[in-house]
Amino acid sequence: MLSIFLSPDFYNAILRATTPILFATLASGVAQKAGICNMALEGIMLFSALFGVIFSSMTHSWILGILLTLVIGAVLGLFLAFFVLNMKTDEILAAVAINLMASGATVLLLLAYSGDRGSSTSVASVSAPTIAIPLISGIPFLGKVISGQNILTYLSLLMVIVMHLFLYKTPLGLKIRAVGENQNAAESVGISSRKIKYIALVFSGMLCSLGGYFMSGGYMNMFNKEMSAGRGFIALAASAMGRDTPVGGLLVSLLFGASQAFGNEIQPSYPKMMELIQMIPYVAVLIGLAVFSYIMMKRKARLSGK
Repeated sequence: MLSIFLSPDFYNAILRATTPILFATLASGVAQKAGICNMALEGIMLFSALFGVIFSSMTHSWILGILLTLVIGAVLGLFLAFFVLNMKTDEILAAVAINLMASGATVLLLLAYSGDRGSSTSVASVSAPTIAIPLISGIPFLGKVISGQNILTYLSLLMVIVMHLFLYKTPLGLKIRAVGENQNAAESVGISSRKIKYIALVFSGMLCSLGGYFMSGGYMNMFNKEMSAGRGFIALAASAMGRDTPVGGLLVSLLFGASQAFGNEIQPSYPKMMELIQMIPYVAVLIGLAVFSYIMMKRKARLSGK
């Protein structure tokens, strides 16, 4: 156990495992700031993972693959927004429908495109590259942790800064937060809450699609059935525990990424306990939510006592 925590490869793995969770956490945060719970993150990630493989193989370019996958994320965000805002569908039920549809539709679409069943073994997809940072790569320990990561890992960390500036330093970000905090007050000063929620859900879908692309074009080099493996739901928990802020979401995502990386590291040493080890990230989520709920209850009790 001690050798794992002293190894730079473990911390390198934490950043890799955190990347898809972080993208989805940022996606959840921007939707929550507009007053909508985007529970369709799991389905959006799954669709994006599949279309990332398909588009990159069709165009022979990881850049075009990402750009076209962003379009898929935006369309799914629009799809969710239309049913929630125009058709007045319950946002949870609409999201569940997308998640269930993704589970079967991705397998069907992969079969139609390549003839593969459940895994894109015959599809020659193009993965996003890894980058060796010139100066940092030569630093002992730190270089092995930070350098050599996939370009989408660096992009996910950059997006934390971008989303923080967007939400707290731009007029559109202010409108998103205003609609989420008090929709009636926002509309009284001329802000269209429907328009803002549409924009927020489109942003949410696009951010989530980056996490989906990373899973099949960075974390792995192919699409596998149900490969999102609950990361969308983990991201919902991370966003809530981080108070729907980019920086808070990053910290909690790193915690869940660490639990997943730890499970991956100890699996070879305990092959007979593989099922239990695979539960570690989900147990970490339950413990984290329990601690978060306890802290919030104590805070409310103190405030009510005053």
